[in-house]
Amino acid sequence: MYQSFDVTARPDQGPPRLAALRGEMQQAGLDGFLIPRADAHQGEYVAARDERLSWLTGFTGSAGFCAVLGQIAGVFIDGRYRTQVKHQVALDAFTPVPWPEVQLHDWLKEQLPDGGKVGFDPWLHAAGQITTLRHRLDGTGISLEPCDNLVDRIWEDQPAAPMNPVTAHPEIYAGESAADKCARLAADLRNADQEAALITLPDSIMWLLNIRGSDIPRNPVAHGFAILHNDARVDLFMAEGKLQHLPEHLGDRVTVHAPERFLEAVAALNGTVAADPDTLPQIVADQLGERLSPTGDPCVLPKARKTKAEIEGSAAAHLRDGAAVVELLAWLDAQDPGTVTEIDVVKQLEELRRRDDRLRDISFDTIAGTGANGAVIHYRVTEETDTLLQDGDLLVLDSGGQYLDGTTDITRTIAIGTPGEDERAAFTRVLQGMIAISRLRWPKGLAGRDIEAIGRMPLWLAGQDFNHGLGHGVGAYLSVHEGPQRLSRVSSVPLQEGMILSNEPGYYREGAFGIRIENLIVAQKAPDLPGADAEREMLIWRTLTFVPIDRRLIDADMLSGEERDWLNAYHDEVTRKIRPLISPAAQAWLEDATATI
Repeated sequence: MYQSFDVTARPDQGPPRLAALRGEMQQAGLDGFLIPRADAHQGEYVAARDERLSWLTGFTGSAGFCAVLGQIAGVFIDGRYRTQVKHQVALDAFTPVPWPEVQLHDWLKEQLPDGGKVGFDPWLHAAGQITTLRHRLDGTGISLEPCDNLVDRIWEDQPAAPMNPVTAHPEIYAGESAADKCARLAADLRNADQEAALITLPDSIMWLLNIRGSDIPRNPVAHGFAILHNDARVDLFMAEGKLQHLPEHLGDRVTVHAPERFLEAVAALNGTVAADPDTLPQIVADQLGERLSPTGDPCVLPKARKTKAEIEGSAAAHLRDGAAVVELLAWLDAQDPGTVTEIDVVKQLEELRRRDDRLRDISFDTIAGTGANGAVIHYRVTEETDTLLQDGDLLVLDSGGQYLDGTTDITRTIAIGTPGEDERAAFTRVLQGMIAISRLRWPKGLAGRDIEAIGRMPLWLAGQDFNHGLGHGVGAYLSVHEGPQRLSRVSSVPLQEGMILSNEPGYYREGAFGIRIENLIVAQKAPDLPGADAEREMLIWRTLTFVPIDRRLIDADMLSGEERDWLNAYHDEVTRKIRPLISPAAQAWLEDATATI
């Protein structure tokens, strides 16, 4: 299987590791040390070698960091992980800190009132983070000191760096050649009077060169660095052993170097160099100095605006993926409550997805949380936590696949037996929020922060909310979480045609149940409307995900006529698109699951 159910970290391992780290801090003359969940490439996901935060603390969430001082070790986590962290860290050694409500600089000021030296690994912290933190600590007596990684000193069995082979990503899926991408972005560099651009994000390098890797589980990326010159040449800093089959694909325009030579090459650049301070490691920014032009990673926006081939590939992948999920839901409904566990569901779904010869991996570890586990937003089932699906439970099933032609991500909440009225009311509000976003037509130029409240309003009217963003960007056979676009109150990036995002409102009652409904959607130009402002460009969403929404959890009396119409039309489209792809037994189940409300 792609997914395992091993316990990857235990709370009892944290205290002795923390004591060893404090010993290293004392030897180094430091009063603190920062441990982010990051690697030198500054992507969201990390390889086993770079799971320093998890190894030290036990916390396995995909975002967060730890600040270790002499008498306290704060684990900073956002709203997605407030429940999870309580179960994963030794609370007598580590203190959960609600972030971003509590900022690191404020916490350090409180914990180090007399000042002190706080160490950090300059490869693992972005220049923008360090600049901001230093500014906010100015005058406090607290200094940030670059140093070797102290966790690596005590992690005796730290895994080796991944060295998996890289493959070419066919242009039929990419929709544009690597040479054309490099030429297009190089022209932008020349127009901005920039000599080159530094690219450290793995998915940006994969997109630019039309290649894919497997250095990070669930993400088809390879570790490396790149310099794009304004004449369209590329210096690629990646272990040659990964690229043995790619000389012809990369061609003469790409020169391969050992990763260790990246800093040397950066130092040799002349003129202005483009980079994103929010993803550029501090040590690289130090090499550039005043040559750094903080105009961003040039690949990020073009990568987010999918080509026609990428959109249609994603649409096709979603249909095949939807067929696998429908087969799973039909199978699950045939099982009696109390006979199936969360792991059974995960295994069955992966087996169904594996029937597709274009599947290369799952896009993240499947979240299958029943009852109280469903309230843990990023729950990962293990052999220790595996739970039977009982009558009256809700099952939150969040999963996806990495296919050659697209990346999928879908969540459905499923009633096991007979659901309660509170659960049905909350589910219906979540559904209303998802429908509101799906139906939206909005003026071009608006960002995620301008529209995400629309998906929360039905919950807000009931005094309810959820502690995660409404939606994230999604790659095209790349990272399932892709920037810069988000449906989030902190996202100022204008939504543009071709951007794929998730639409996933939810509701979580700790200790009781969780609810989330998620479709992927792509922004496209809105059709003309009679009487509309002729000069006002508008956008709409095209839905990519086609799987029934559990009618047993819907309180139809709460729906407006327009909401009913949308849901019935959606279910009609699910039937039309998915029915030809599934077994006779699943077809019979689908007929009932999509009946008109």
